[in-house]
Amino acid sequence: MTRKILIGLTILLCQHNWSDANGQTTQPNIIFIMSDDHTSQAIGAYGGRLKRLNPTPNIDKLAANGIRFENAFCTNAICTPSRANIISGQYSQTNGVLDLDSHLDTDKQYLPQELKKLGYSTAMVGKWHLANEPIHFDYYKVLPGQGKYFNPTFREKGQGKWPTNVVTSKGHSSDVITDVSIDYLKKLDKTKPFFLMHHYKAPHDMFEYAPRYEDYLKDVEIPEPASMYNQPYFGSEGTRGKNDSLLSYIGTSVSPRNKQANSKSNYANLFFGEINDPKLQTHLAYQKYLKDYLRCVKGVDDNLGRLFDYLKEAGLWENTVIIYTGDQGMMLGEHDYIDKRWMYDESMRMPFVMHCPNIINKNMVSDLLINNTDYAPTMIELAGGNTPDYMQGKSFINTLKGKPEENWREATYYRYWMHVIHHYVPAHFGIRTKDHKLIFYYGKHYLPQEQFKEHYWATEYKGIENETPHTWEFYDLKNDPEELHNRYNDPDFKEVIRQLQAELKKQRMELNETDRDYPFIQAIVDKHWED
Repeated sequence: MTRKILIGLTILLCQHNWSDANGQTTQPNIIFIMSDDHTSQAIGAYGGRLKRLNPTPNIDKLAANGIRFENAFCTNAICTPSRANIISGQYSQTNGVLDLDSHLDTDKQYLPQELKKLGYSTAMVGKWHLANEPIHFDYYKVLPGQGKYFNPTFREKGQGKWPTNVVTSKGHSSDVITDVSIDYLKKLDKTKPFFLMHHYKAPHDMFEYAPRYEDYLKDVEIPEPASMYNQPYFGSEGTRGKNDSLLSYIGTSVSPRNKQANSKSNYANLFFGEINDPKLQTHLAYQKYLKDYLRCVKGVDDNLGRLFDYLKEAGLWENTVIIYTGDQGMMLGEHDYIDKRWMYDESMRMPFVMHCPNIINKNMVSDLLINNTDYAPTMIELAGGNTPDYMQGKSFINTLKGKPEENWREATYYRYWMHVIHHYVPAHFGIRTKDHKLIFYYGKHYLPQEQFKEHYWATEYKGIENETPHTWEFYDLKNDPEELHNRYNDPDFKEVIRQLQAELKKQRMELNETDRDYPFIQAIVDKHWED
């Protein structure tokens, strides 16, 4: 029996109730949509203090007609590692992408390779941010690095040799990226199922929105998180320093708190430095931060409306799985933090919404504990394949079909490696269950100091040789969902913490996430494990 026949039989046996207009079994198209730094707090379907602003009516409608996951988390809340986790189905040490300056090997672009084996045409449009050429896609048109908000250049397949295959465009990136995807879909061979990764640059800082959104929210007062002003029981010496000695250093801020010589170290001084009242500075800075951010979000949502309209007009809507997510979350002033990187929920949680006709019921909500290594296995199984053994994530296709998952994780692992680079966030790792969170701040960079110059720009590595305090934090999420009270030293939680530490140690071994290659970090872990 030939390999082609075997693959065909596998697809036929594994397909999940998809049919065309004539009732014939067929594979679904898959569109994976990802925005950069779009957090669940800024999506109406997830509720919260920003819901009444109605920033995302199209995403909300997608959720209402599909499924919303409330416990979707990244394993490393920074752009490049998260994208590598998604496309490889692997954790950071296994795929080799620990930080922003790591490059994903081209042979680990696993997701498009697996879908091509199943007969899919594959395309990547928009923000790629994985450095090497996306060689395993049949078509690509991607932003170089971060890309530009206005008049972005792209590297396009068929326009020369990477990385000189540069083409120009005019307009705002969210509009242009949507145009590119729609044009690609119009020209597509409709006899084959397609897989499209459609990635926006927005709403990444510095939040350059299209001029048409200038008046959006202009006269609206954006609700503020109370923790931006007051949180006496939050954090530890690892995030605050002994006797709060590191408050002016750790964590870029909305308020004037962070005093580092970085143009983005705090929004208050960046935009309102002439005002002497810190509380007024903070208020004004927050309003600008959120309005600019939400204007970018609005641009994304409006363009999704345009993309969805095209899919309906072209007769593709009912046979296309649509996934919407962000590459991680984003701190929107909670704990007086900006940016991502942290293991706190606003940063670690990813929005994850799916339109999956013929499988799921409308308006489903799941509390299954998933992470971004699970996305590729799920898409592969939706396409009729099986999760490859080399992937560490697991398919949650049973949840989409309304069935229970067997032997599912009860805790998800997290690690941030880029010690105090850019936004002064200490290196840390931990686990999160549905009810609890345990974090260890080991506070040291993984590279020896002599390698900093090779790995980072000079402006980035200044100061990262310094260790920050080594401390634990524990949050009782069931009773403290905003993570305002670190209860690591509370005797009432001693047994829960012991169990979480055991699970953390177990997962670090099972997931190839130990520090055997970084003995100076392992020494810190060993010394402070039972603090």
